Amino acid sequence: MNHVTKLSDDLFQSAAEQQASDIHFYPYEKETEIYFRVHGKRTFIRTILTKQYQLLRTYFKFSANMDIGESRKPQAGIMSWRFGKKEYALRISTLPHHLHETIAIRILPQNETLPLDYLFLFPNQIQQMRKWMNHEAGLILVTGATGSGKSSTLYSLLEMKMKETPCQIISLEDPIERKIKQILQVQINENAGISYQTGLKAALRHDPDILMVGEIRDKETAQFAVEAALTGHLVLSTLHAKNAVGTIFRLKEMGIKTADLHQILIGVGALRLIPITRKNKRQRSAIGELIEGVHLSEAIEGTLQNLPEKQQFKNLQRKAYAYGFSETISP
Repeated sequence: MNHVTKLSDDLFQSAAEQQASDIHFYPYEKETEIYFRVHGKRTFIRTILTKQYQLLRTYFKFSANMDIGESRKPQAGIMSWRFGKKEYALRISTLPHHLHETIAIRILPQNETLPLDYLFLFPNQIQQMRKWMNHEAGLILVTGATGSGKSSTLYSLLEMKMKETPCQIISLEDPIERKIKQILQVQINENAGISYQTGLKAALRHDPDILMVGEIRDKETAQFAVEAALTGHLVLSTLHAKNAVGTIFRLKEMGIKTADLHQILIGVGALRLIPITRKNKRQRSAIGELIEGVHLSEAIEGTLQNLPEKQQFKNLQRKAYAYGFSETISP
């Protein structure tokens, strides 16, 4: 087992040093390939024997409180890991494969506080989202691909709000990606009967000023989030959609009335990360397609003259060119 823990630590340390967001294992009959996702790009790292991978897989599943003997059904769990003074939560996900069960690991730094100034490329977009947080009630939605900075943006908005105004904040998350003091964070656990719907019901009895719903996944959660906003709470959440306008269509598909959207929706932001270099350091910053006010009302009514998604983000990337980041933007 010492060999397994050393191999595990070596992998996690290498991933942390390269600022990887994910680790992917591809097992074959005799060998298993390991990939890191670094700044959004999947990169081959090394090959290990499949016998070693099987031991690693058992170690990960045991550490994440998963069923070691179950390999026919997908499972998910979380384990902790420390590198120096930094703490990480490692979200382990298994998926049955015709040869061997595969593992994917999302790396979630626990003690890194990233201000909006660091996350976003354009200062005016930061100010725009800051203004959204001045509302006492309503719904703020963020959309984007996996790893596009949705959760980091919500965390930063909440931390900013806590510094400015003392308030009761409750979050419902699956999983809790980063532990934050002064926020009541609830882990969604369907097996234990804690769903987003039941969690929201319970959270509303705890007198919250602000609610963060990790993700609106279904009609019931959407309706609860809307009702919370209608009853005087500020609600922040994420939703899977192609772009900001597509978020409105998704809400309507979930049965949310147009009149309610006009009443509660404060702003919608679709995020995308682009690679840049700041002070000779490689990183990724977010550009956002943000809609509010008149444009938001037009989007709700379906009258907004919207550009195709690729064109919208191309315009933002052209703006980044004007900021002097052209040599670092991916084509």
